[in-house]
Amino acid sequence: MERVAVNLADAFAEAGCESHLLTLRHHPVPLVPENAAVHVHHLPIVCWNRATVVGLLIEWVSRLLLNPLLHRSHFVWTGWLGGPLFRLWLKRFEKRHGHVDRLIFRGRGSFEMVWNFRDDRLRFVLENIVRPKPGSWKSRLFARCLYQDNHLVAVSDGVRETLEAGERIWNVSPRSLQTIVNPCPTVSIQRLMNEPDNDIPDSPYIINVARLTKAKDHSLLIRAYARAGIDEKLVIIGEGPERPAIEKLIAELDLEGRVILAGHRLNPYPWLKRARLFVLSSRFEGMGIVLFEALACGTPVLSVDCKGGVRQILKGPLESSLVPREEQALATRIGEMVRGGKTTPDLTCLGEFEPQQVARRFLDAP
Repeated sequence: MERVAVNLADAFAEAGCESHLLTLRHHPVPLVPENAAVHVHHLPIVCWNRATVVGLLIEWVSRLLLNPLLHRSHFVWTGWLGGPLFRLWLKRFEKRHGHVDRLIFRGRGSFEMVWNFRDDRLRFVLENIVRPKPGSWKSRLFARCLYQDNHLVAVSDGVRETLEAGERIWNVSPRSLQTIVNPCPTVSIQRLMNEPDNDIPDSPYIINVARLTKAKDHSLLIRAYARAGIDEKLVIIGEGPERPAIEKLIAELDLEGRVILAGHRLNPYPWLKRARLFVLSSRFEGMGIVLFEALACGTPVLSVDCKGGVRQILKGPLESSLVPREEQALATRIGEMVRGGKTTPDLTCLGEFEPQQVARRFLDAP
């Protein structure tokens, strides 16, 4: 999520715009824009909220009473005050830097912190599918906070379709809804993929890069890998709450030493470049950014045909890289692609994701 925000900030600067990147939370290892013209700012919105005293009281009541009664509703109460506080910050910002033409919030987690902010210049980018539940008043409440009267941007047609279904179920009316894909900074990726990394295995391997969560379904990948019967190792880059379960499965299938959990890597591109094949096994994907990152590294990709946006990338000549989300089908295709040798993927499909083109679509958005 953070990397895509940085990529977009760079894209705006390269398109000739005055580009500013704002963070709302502290990150121990923040990603830095490549374009020196991007101005970076930090607004500790949680601290601002608490400093009002009213915000601190709201937070306590939410944590002790409201959120336990209405699970995952914490943002409803804290974001109510976060919106006006963000508007205050924006007024100060514009006095110093001038009028802002476009405001872009990427990801639900960011926008939840200031959901009460409404502005015609705002575009709220949804990175993942939504799953509306008919008859759920809690879902309707959350949807009205986040989507009502806002300009919404989906990162893929698959995400947009789930939002359109949600509009009918939740009875919400966004100001607009359009698809604008995430940018793929091919030039930057191809520079970073040549950086040295002594941890990369010397022997051939296939790779997956994803957080270790249930949504990424690493158990499907590992079981399919075990069935594929290939000599190459499987490298999984990422960290997350499912690591203990994944380690247990690796032991059960007697795959210790063959499946390598490489942890989080700030620069995964050298690993992607050296891999024989990238495999995605998710239950759903907003778009599947790592697919075009692997392609930009010159690595063939294979993905299960999951709900969301993978078909936004794997189309035309790349459609053959899709398989049903089923263990045997995935295992068979892994074996076929690895035994066929590493081929250079067709990058013509990445034109739609060219950063300046994506930036222009945000600027031209109604």
